[in-house]
Amino acid sequence: MAIGRTLPVGLSPPYLCATRSSGASMTLSMHQASVPVFVQGLKGLKGVLTKAAAQVEAKGWDADALLKARLYPDMFPLIRQVQIATDFAKGCCARLAGQEVPAWDDVETSFAKLIARIDRAIAYVEGLDPAAFAGAEDRDITLTRRGETSVVKGLAYFQGQAQPNFFFHLTTAYAILRHNGVEVGKRDYLGMA
Repeated sequence: MAIGRTLPVGLSPPYLCATRSSGASMTLSMHQASVPVFVQGLKGLKGVLTKAAAQVEAKGWDADALLKARLYPDMFPLIRQVQIATDFAKGCCARLAGQEVPAWDDVETSFAKLIARIDRAIAYVEGLDPAAFAGAEDRDITLTRRGETSVVKGLAYFQGQAQPNFFFHLTTAYAILRHNGVEVGKRDYLGMA
């Protein structure tokens, strides 16, 4: 599927262009390519955190220890993984829609507060006007990290930075929970449970 514009079949990478049974190419907007993907990922994350909270309660586990758990000592804990995943979802969608990225304080200290943050992120990205994403694939996205500013096009930002980072932190949060004995599976991760 071509993102933002229709391209002839065979002239674009297979991940950007799909054909209908008639052989004609079809267009996929940046809104269609981003918002539903982020929402599904966030719903999956909410589901695994909900199951984790229930298992903490049922098994008498230390909730604080699980929230502060890491895969490795130099990696972020579960709480931070969730915060970063939500930041990438809202940040990417805001930038693609030409909006100011909302700044949220990272103050969550419980499963309930993390789940509320996820709900807030879902509401935010779903609330953006799909029309605001028009032309986002070619929109200049200005990023400042560690004091350095760079400008990338919307499609490159989405495919090369925002989406991979979102899934990295989503997967790491899931892996922390599994490593610590939370009974969740792939269907939970995918938001299909």
